[in-house]
Amino acid sequence: MTEKLSVETRGPLLDPLFQNGWAMVEGRDAIVKTFKFDDFADAFGWMTRAAIWAEKWDHHPDWRNVYNKVIVTLITHDVDGLSTLDAKLARKIDRL
Repeated sequence: MTEKLSVETRGPLLDPLFQNGWAMVEGRDAIVKTFKFDDFADAFGWMTRAAIWAEKWDHHPDWRNVYNKVIVTLITHDVDGLSTLDAKLARKIDRL
């Protein structure tokens, strides 16, 4: 079972993400990042690659695509906050 990140684990897991452009969502225990691409096809291709990992790990992002931008919000709904799954998926999609 997935657990909400503890105070002790938040810094080591989230600080590297914050340094890479992720930010806390105001009023929620969630993280968000905007990705920009050359065009819609590049954005959609990236979303497809991210979706494969999300499905494999059974952890799906909340996201929105407008032309060449994809806004990704990560939260573990089962714990109503951030978990290790969010940090893991954020690291993976940053590398795509």
